[in-house]
Amino acid sequence: MSIWSRISEAIAALARGESLSRVFEELRTPPERSVAFTIAVIALGAKMAKADGMVTRDEVTAFREVFQIAKKDEEQAAKVFNLARQDVAGYEIYARNIASMFGPRSETLCDLMEGLFHIALADGGYHPAEDEYLSNVARIFGMDEARFRNLRARFVQDCAPDPYAILGIEPGASYEEARKAWRQAVRDCHPDRLAARGLPEEAIGMAEKRLIDINRAWEEITAARGSSDRVTA
Repeated sequence: MSIWSRISEAIAALARGESLSRVFEELRTPPERSVAFTIAVIALGAKMAKADGMVTRDEVTAFREVFQIAKKDEEQAAKVFNLARQDVAGYEIYARNIASMFGPRSETLCDLMEGLFHIALADGGYHPAEDEYLSNVARIFGMDEARFRNLRARFVQDCAPDPYAILGIEPGASYEEARKAWRQAVRDCHPDRLAARGLPEEAIGMAEKRLIDINRAWEEITAARGSSDRVTA
């Protein structure tokens, strides 16, 4: 059963008058957490897409890149997106509930933030209102300012990403420490680990860009240090 079919079952409660945010609150344990994660990305993304005053086709299309949506599931995905836009609940409700569901400093919350950044940049710009929105969501998630700035640097072209920050190490770290951090980061992007964190199969593609950034950071570090080693994960 696809994630969209499971979401369809979950939001069937809407026919009884419950809001999308209320349905979301009830999805707290596996495998329902992957449904909750998907709803959270869509709900937060739909509300963020309106942060700059409009929802563009590019931002809607970005959902297809964050989630691998089969043709037969497009109608259901669009329904959830529209429900999220119409829901009177504020984005803070979704952010707080997803934060409590996965716990402080969860890597799953970082996965979600990456999906939101992808949607924010889909229209080719990064509006101050979107930055404020994402900063507030990150704060609710318990993400520290340094990590948020690094995440923003990876997506916003005006920022220069720090390869050491991407690997979560200090510039003074040894070559072996850097290699260890790189290999761990690559392992953390494995589909099995992402699924264990609560990401649905349809959202595993979210890790592809992160893996590219991780490997690029490693290449920059080794090139800067003049190392000729080529180590594979």
